[in-house]
Amino acid sequence: MNAAELHAKLRGLVGQPTGGTGKPLVAPDPVNQPMIRHWAHALDDMNPVYLDTEFAATSRFGGIVSPPVMLQTWTMPAPKLEGIRERGGAPTENTTNPTAFLEEAGYTSTVAVNSEFEIERYPRLGDMITAMAIYEDVSEEKETALGTGFFLTWVTTYTDQHGEVLGRQRFRVLRFRPKR
Repeated sequence: MNAAELHAKLRGLVGQPTGGTGKPLVAPDPVNQPMIRHWAHALDDMNPVYLDTEFAATSRFGGIVSPPVMLQTWTMPAPKLEGIRERGGAPTENTTNPTAFLEEAGYTSTVAVNSEFEIERYPRLGDMITAMAIYEDVSEEKETALGTGFFLTWVTTYTDQHGEVLGRQRFRVLRFRPKR
């Protein structure tokens, strides 16, 4: 594949789902108190609107809410441990990869660059969260300290069971050819 074809294929990703299926990811469980409690203790974020029913009832939320940056956590599938080594440590099997052509073109490495959250509403107990990730932007080829590559940005929109947007996560990675 020549450079022009590669760039055209990359630009073609913009506006497309990241997972290849085009279907949203549905949380395996509703927002629930035990997971909120685990998160709060793991991150030492003891905000009473996450943990104290009486306090939360008198807050602007009117009840227990989930930490908003847990949005991604709610939609994570259970890891499949069998074959994880063969998948390079990936916790789930991905049968369709819209960026496989990059690896074939020599852009074999990936590094996460940044992640930004926009919160519309805190998730409430019982919410069923759905996530849909769409490629938002692809850079021109860049020379970096790690190697030559492309910055790929996608936006995951999280919604509740009524289709109300809870928030968005913008995530950026660098797919690159490592310097030798």
